[in-house]
Amino acid sequence: QVQLVESGGGLAQPGGSLRLSCAASEIPFSPGAMGWYRQAAGKERELVATISSGGRPNYADSVRGRFTISRNTAKNTVDLFMNSLKPEDTAVYYCNYNFLGVDSWGQGTQVTVSS
Repeated sequence: QVQLVESGGGLAQPGGSLRLSCAASEIPFSPGAMGWYRQAAGKERELVATISSGGRPNYADSVRGRFTISRNTAKNTVDLFMNSLKPEDTAVYYCNYNFLGVDSWGQGTQVTVSS
């Protein structure tokens, strides 16, 4: 079973930046897609950004142009660089790995954007 360990997050001011990192272990020989989702209080979990094993990114409209997802397939890591943060970006962020339709999730890391 794929294991995902997240790091980063914390508190940022509006307009600030944060970086999230995720390291995966027990990856199958043929890697799947990796990405980040988030869940704000009282809301459903939503996609933030994903990246295929070939490096093709996909972003939610709400973060496109502000967030960048990057992946190191050799090291099985994925990073999310978050710039121009807004209070509405406040949420628990979850690392995700998807292989043949099966999802694995990290434990989540809190991101709070507040002045």
